[in-house]
Amino acid sequence: MSRDRSAQTLTNQLSLIVNIIIAIKGIHPICRSAEHPQEHSSPMDPKIGGNGISRAAPLEALLFDIDGTMCVSDPFHHRAFSELLQNLGYNGGAPITPEFGMAHMAGRSNEQIGRFLFPDWPQARLDAFFAEKEALFARYAGEGLREVPGLAELCRWARERGLKRAAVTNAPRANAELMIGILGLADFFQLVVAGEDCGEGRSKPCPDPYLRALDLLGASAERSLVFEDSVVGVQAGVAAGMPVVAVASESREAKVVAAGASMVVRDYRDAELWAALEAAAGAPKIDSEPSAVDAKL
Repeated sequence: MSRDRSAQTLTNQLSLIVNIIIAIKGIHPICRSAEHPQEHSSPMDPKIGGNGISRAAPLEALLFDIDGTMCVSDPFHHRAFSELLQNLGYNGGAPITPEFGMAHMAGRSNEQIGRFLFPDWPQARLDAFFAEKEALFARYAGEGLREVPGLAELCRWARERGLKRAAVTNAPRANAELMIGILGLADFFQLVVAGEDCGEGRSKPCPDPYLRALDLLGASAERSLVFEDSVVGVQAGVAAGMPVVAVASESREAKVVAAGASMVVRDYRDAELWAALEAAAGAPKIDSEPSAVDAKL
């Protein structure tokens, strides 16, 4: 019995030490490998998810992921990765499947993908691989990248209401700016936080990219809303203290809800999404002049 009490005491002491370290260093428990996503015990029903958005009223800012959230880009990433990996003899030379891409690449930074695919490669070889991959992606995306339906209308709505706007992505900056340019939104976003902006190991699912965007926008988490499509992205937005709308197919709905999404939609034409946004934003304020954030940047 005494031994059991001693063991329990030691366990409690270790737990206390860990919590103190977390508090001192500002480590967020969700910032860990996306291979083991944190699940929320009582996720909001996606069809009642507007209540999560209402927490942000009066709405101040919208923060968008890019790949899969603003545009249908996964097929182009998959094509580029599949071509390069097959040439390298990865997976025995068999093409990787879209399911493999969704499970191990979607929403992740090149750093994370590289560690998964080639854990023993030196950094220089990884850099060369991803440079080639991004060049292929740029070529393929230029041939047919398209927006998620309803995005243009949502962007007009956000501008009319004078909301602050940022794109927050794990993609490299050149990749992010390419996609935003193809979508015709280069003048819409007041800033872009890209995969390389938060330091090694601090991309999504860590909250750092979204916290950086909030800081640069001068916006509060309590009055901001995130749009995402991946589990790691939803985790990052939730960890940063914001409600998250997930743009996801039916097959992925349960996963993004478990990750903490307040609402799940197929695209931006969803009537319940619009009702929730209108309720949270209030009256239009035509954003015809550059905002203070625009001027600062």
